[in-house]
Amino acid sequence: MQLGSSATGREVILATNNRHKIVELQQLLADIGVRVRPPIELGIKLEVAEDWLTYAENAVAKALAFARASGLVALADDSGLEVAGLGGEPGVFSARYAGEVATDGDRISLVLERLRARKGADRSARFVCAIAIATPAGDVSTVLGECRGVVTEAPRGENGFGYDPIFYLPERGQTMAELPPFVRNGISHRANAARLARAVLAARVDFWLNA
Repeated sequence: MQLGSSATGREVILATNNRHKIVELQQLLADIGVRVRPPIELGIKLEVAEDWLTYAENAVAKALAFARASGLVALADDSGLEVAGLGGEPGVFSARYAGEVATDGDRISLVLERLRARKGADRSARFVCAIAIATPAGDVSTVLGECRGVVTEAPRGENGFGYDPIFYLPERGQTMAELPPFVRNGISHRANAARLARAVLAARVDFWLNA
């Protein structure tokens, strides 16, 4: 079987076990002529340490590991929240900011507590997302997307995940978690990175399949 091919056509594996990211990335990467599959469908269980210092390095490590384990082109993302008043924290440690077993609520509470006395520009923030696309042979491409906003004083909204309930978009008058998915998937950091990743896949996947 050729790289990234199957009985059902061209396939890419998502290098994540996060069900929220799987749903979001499958939506963002729809309609490009490539079947985007989660690891569970392929019987792959893999945990990759995310202990690098940049989003891109973490994404590359995951993409390479899943590509080699599956024999498919793999797509991985790493993302985080950067807050001005916290010196860019949580940053690459966003998922582990309140500890390895913390919940989204724990992480949100910690950010809000550390920003409690801060106003104005200190609450400005951005979401950043790096996406890496890798082949089992080690060919790697990376893209970067971002979205700028402000940290609220309390969570708002039930949609999204992670820090979405405290990431306010002034031009929308809503937090990321208050936006319906079809709107969020047009403006988020992951959407902006996925838009670039779509272009990479569209341009490169046939070359990878026939290499």
